[in-house]
Amino acid sequence: MSVPFRINLSGKVAVVTGGSGVLGGCMAKALAECGAAVAIISRKLNRAEAVALAIRKAGGRAVAISCDVMDRRSLKSANSRIEKEFGPVDILINAAGGNHPDGITTREYLVEGDLKKVPAGIKTFYDLDVAGIRNVMDLNFLGTLAASQEFTRSMAKRKRGVIINISSMAAIAPLTRIPAYSAAKAAVTNFTQWLAVHMSKIGIRVNAIAPGFFLTDQNRALMTNKNGSLTARGRKIQVNTPMGRFGGPQELVGTMLWLVSDEAAGFVTGAVIPVDGGFSAFGGV
Repeated sequence: MSVPFRINLSGKVAVVTGGSGVLGGCMAKALAECGAAVAIISRKLNRAEAVALAIRKAGGRAVAISCDVMDRRSLKSANSRIEKEFGPVDILINAAGGNHPDGITTREYLVEGDLKKVPAGIKTFYDLDVAGIRNVMDLNFLGTLAASQEFTRSMAKRKRGVIINISSMAAIAPLTRIPAYSAAKAAVTNFTQWLAVHMSKIGIRVNAIAPGFFLTDQNRALMTNKNGSLTARGRKIQVNTPMGRFGGPQELVGTMLWLVSDEAAGFVTGAVIPVDGGFSAFGGV
């Protein structure tokens, strides 16, 4: 890939959790192109390997590691391997996240008829499963917290480092149908601000990017039909995005590189930057 501008990350070690995904993979490649050695962390090792291979073919340094951010032992093992291969971590991108079918309602609104007899195939607020909701909270929030605990220990000792969490527009204004994901990303935003203050005396900067709507493997079926046309939800999103389109993964890269750079963003911490085509600024009229 081609980055919009270059920063010098030579000698730096970066970890991207969820690095096998569309957005995480794009950020991992950009970090490598700027000179960082990159560890791609994912539960899907084969997909992480594909990202690492692409980086190595382009002349960069990368390793793929199977790791579950909800498992402390898995994180510890991953960090040990990274330090042996590349050295202590300088940059952490917490991009692991996602939703779960048991935390999603079928309709946008509860209607009176659903209180009498729920039609087949309809999941109301009252049908949401606690285990599914817990999975979403654990993956998005606790996964961010646990990864930050493990991969920043060496940063704290050396009194330098950068964390970038991936929040969402859903954290700013909860989206219909996805209460668990909206709440989890709101927790990520709040945690970003808390951690930025907590780490401020030892030289670790903590910020977040709040993407608007990007097509990924997880949401493509919700946004587009099999023929590529927009679903009703996809059309509604674009109507409420002033720029009138979805974002492309590469459009997160500039913000990420700016936040990673101590020279460019050395006095920036505790910020949550929207990259959303104007979605968060639009009131609907």
